[in-house]
Amino acid sequence: MAFHEVRFPDDISRNARGGPERRTQIVELASGDEERNASWANSRRRYDAAYGIRRADDLAAVVAFFEARNGRLHGFRWKDWADFKSCLPSQTPAATDQTIGAGDGTTTAFQLVKSYVSGAQAWTRTITKPVAGTVRIAIDGVDQASGWSEDTTTGVVSFNTAPANGAAITAGFEFDVPVRFDTDTLDVTLDIERLGSITSIPLIEVRR
Repeated sequence: MAFHEVRFPDDISRNARGGPERRTQIVELASGDEERNASWANSRRRYDAAYGIRRADDLAAVVAFFEARNGRLHGFRWKDWADFKSCLPSQTPAATDQTIGAGDGTTTAFQLVKSYVSGAQAWTRTITKPVAGTVRIAIDGVDQASGWSEDTTTGVVSFNTAPANGAAITAGFEFDVPVRFDTDTLDVTLDIERLGSITSIPLIEVRR
């Protein structure tokens, strides 16, 4: 299998449905109390792209994309229109959006991440597919126009010179979700006017 660094058509993904999924085991005791255990440390996203098909041309584009990925075999990029920025959806990514590490005078590589905070609780998501040309980096709040590079296939930011000890490393970016088709069959329906539809096009996030 391989991962294809190509994005699913934006005009179709814009109207898709889906979001994060978690796996929790719940045991109900005889007293009525519950014991809950998180089976997954991190969430996994699921989507259904069928809702984005509006025209026969959309259908043809999905079939071609599906065939080129060999069904479930190869992964690809997906834009989650509800969550694709390091900042709020209404804002523009800034270099101070997300803390990705602290300098120690030796480390030169830092992984892009996004934190989801609610009250005193937070969860940190690893970002592996930043969008080329959107990443911005700051050290101690100062934008860095050069001296670093990003790997858009892994989400790792590398500095030419290690940031100083204690320096706050922050980043802003747009990102895609690495996914694959979760079916090897596309159930295509053609009506009398030759307009097509597909009942379901399930996608699932690829976690490595």
